[in-house]
Amino acid sequence: MLNKFSPTQLLGIGFALLQRFQQRKIRTFSLLFTVGLSLTLAVSACSPSASNNGTQQTTSPSPAASGTTVHIGYQKASTVLYALKAKGELEKAFAASGSSVTWSEFPAGPPLLEALNAGSIDFGYTGESPPIFAQAGGVPLVYVAYDPWSPKAEAILVPKDSPIKSVAELKGKKIAFAKGSNANYLLVKALEKAGVQYSDIQRVTLTPADARAVFERKNVDAWAIWDPYLAAAEAATGARTLADATGLAPNRGYYLAAKSFVDAKPDALKIVLNQVKKVSNWAKNNPGEVAKFLSPALGIDAPVLEIAEKRREYDVLPLTDEVITKQQEVADTFYKIKLIPKEIKVKEIVWQGKVNNS
Repeated sequence: MLNKFSPTQLLGIGFALLQRFQQRKIRTFSLLFTVGLSLTLAVSACSPSASNNGTQQTTSPSPAASGTTVHIGYQKASTVLYALKAKGELEKAFAASGSSVTWSEFPAGPPLLEALNAGSIDFGYTGESPPIFAQAGGVPLVYVAYDPWSPKAEAILVPKDSPIKSVAELKGKKIAFAKGSNANYLLVKALEKAGVQYSDIQRVTLTPADARAVFERKNVDAWAIWDPYLAAAEAATGARTLADATGLAPNRGYYLAAKSFVDAKPDALKIVLNQVKKVSNWAKNNPGEVAKFLSPALGIDAPVLEIAEKRREYDVLPLTDEVITKQQEVADTFYKIKLIPKEIKVKEIVWQGKVNNS
């Protein structure tokens, strides 16, 4: 059949077929590229990256490909981890083994634990409430140590000229707080003691920065908050304390790790805790230095920060039966008022290793 065509015609037919074949390859490649790009964007959108959860990632200068990489989440207001990052001591401790450290900043505890759930971080620090919500939500985390903090380091504030004189008078009022935070638990317990149902207040859940703005504009009647934001609000606005956590909540902090990290890299965890302990000891003994160190990062005057530092405690301690019992009370309270969907047992996710207290 090809004999019917001249050589020139045959050449033209061959060229046309080649073009069609190439176009099909291009279309196929374009389709695959588009699908791949869409999947990449979908995964990126679901990941707790800097673009969707407010974190900022920085990596140690010379990560060793053959060593362990430890991913740590921190908050600027969480003095010890922020100072550990700034001092670079953890990187030095890991350098001998060719390991590296990455740091991700978070505005509060709940998003930090969301990142831990997503596998973006291995270790972090929060107040007493976030790990309760996280455990109830199925986050595979482990309590590895606790920090005493202080019941004086959180409070429910009202504007200095507010007519509200007691917690009982908060019934029906707008109260700002960070959902799932230690201040959330303080608010629940303070209302309970005053005979006010949690459902009887208007809850305004905001980050500390946003809550400070609405509090100053008097768009809310009260604000449950922790130091150093507490000290800053008192100094800047003359806000009055309706109640702090004394007799209501232990207001402890917890060092938390991903279960996968604890199981796979227990030696790395111990190195982290040893370095955390060293910085904690420094913070405990040098409130003035800590205040000067934190001031530029937090945008709060050093004298104000020193007030906050002097009314809090520092340490890195293993969880005792008493501490676990108190944390269980937090969980039971949140379940009772339906803030978490199911009952949990705190002791089931407590690390059995030892904290080096030297």
